[in-house]
Amino acid sequence: MKIELEKIRDTARFDLLAKQLVEGFITGLHKSPYHGFSVEFAEHKLYNTGESTRNIDWKVFARTDKLFTKRYEEETNLRCSILIDNSSSMYYPSHNYGKITFSIMCAAALAFLLQKQRDAVGITTFSDDIEYQSQIKSTSSHLNKLFIHLERMLKENNKNKKTSIPNVLHQIAKKIHKRSLVIIFSDMFDNINNVNELLTALHHLKHNQHEVLLIHVTDIGTEREFNFEDRPYEFIDLETNDKIRLNPFDVKDTYVKDLRSFYHDIKLKCNQFKIDFIEADINDDFNKVLSSYLIKRSKLN
Repeated sequence: MKIELEKIRDTARFDLLAKQLVEGFITGLHKSPYHGFSVEFAEHKLYNTGESTRNIDWKVFARTDKLFTKRYEEETNLRCSILIDNSSSMYYPSHNYGKITFSIMCAAALAFLLQKQRDAVGITTFSDDIEYQSQIKSTSSHLNKLFIHLERMLKENNKNKKTSIPNVLHQIAKKIHKRSLVIIFSDMFDNINNVNELLTALHHLKHNQHEVLLIHVTDIGTEREFNFEDRPYEFIDLETNDKIRLNPFDVKDTYVKDLRSFYHDIKLKCNQFKIDFIEADINDDFNKVLSSYLIKRSKLN
């Protein structure tokens, strides 16, 4: 589902927007290869041969021709921690704070979906250190608290806040004591010259038996492909406020080559560690992120 990022920041009911996003996504699933997923499995799970037939929902069977058993509220079988990079580089582009807005909206939709599945969810935000960390719960009141915090983040304008992703991931790995799904939203603009620190931190999460879904949030047109007009620009580092004036055409080939090499290394290692690496363009809709979660969720069942 496509929603203009500028409108998200001005919405009066953030919770309703998250619900609308998820319901639109779920409706679209019936027309996609993932039509087997739906909000229904918040209350139901597929019947497995050999299980007791006592809890089969025959009404659902009549509608879908599939066997589902009823789930109960105490069946919380997944804990999910959603991490959002809140450093200054995530507030690019400045006209709509696109990357942080996209990440917040995806996090809200995922939290809503998780709570609908009666799974436990928590939110952590970070820059060079952990800024906020909620409890991980599955209640409606907890979800409302998460929405309030995420909505408050939309009103922020974080300036000159650096990133230290490896440091934060090591902290998270130590803090999460129960096996969890960790979903990370970040533009990965940390230290492009030392990818090993990032990979070591990701491996720390995997070593502690957590499943990891890394969502790389980017404005692909400008940040990855460096598509600017052939004229001088002043580029400003949002985290340090350093400035440089140049013509993008003069450095584009080198920039694109180095950046692609950096992300290639990350993808390669993520694949070795069995970490899902998802590229999310803020100019696309949110469905790719939600689909990636559902695919990951299905593998954990």
